[in-house]
Amino acid sequence: MKFRAAAAVALASALVANSSALAAACQDNLAQFTGRDRLVEITVEIADDVSERARGLMFRRELPAGQGMLFIYDEPQPVSFWMRNTLIPLDMIFIDARGEVRRVHPMAQPLDETPIPGATGDDPAPDRLMVLEIAGGEAARLGIEPGMVLSHPRLPQDTALAPCQ
Repeated sequence: MKFRAAAAVALASALVANSSALAAACQDNLAQFTGRDRLVEITVEIADDVSERARGLMFRRELPAGQGMLFIYDEPQPVSFWMRNTLIPLDMIFIDARGEVRRVHPMAQPLDETPIPGATGDDPAPDRLMVLEIAGGEAARLGIEPGMVLSHPRLPQDTALAPCQ
């Protein structure tokens, strides 16, 4: 019986510690994805105005693993990106207003001006609220896929699939 009681206390302590860590982790500079039996955290810079979004990651020569730029729009809308003046390959993760990853475009080629839309023809909800750019190949390495869910304080918390605690 002592073992069971000790195990229960340890489990309760672990749950409290983990829930506190998740609540503390919901910060503006952290994109936290869940789903597919994994948790993925990426440290992000925020681009939330017209000039920041226009510049994005242009002219940068490197983007370390586990880091990226989160583009945030005022309202959900159709979005399209290109790689003008972008010197490194990028993965683009398109996220709807509920925080669901709707599309991952892998390995966008440096300096390519071909538009990369946030939705494909078979996507019933093309509007996007956020786009995360990370180094090319990182989405596959980290296992970020459509259907995963983002927790972030800049999502509308009343409709977010994984609201901040």
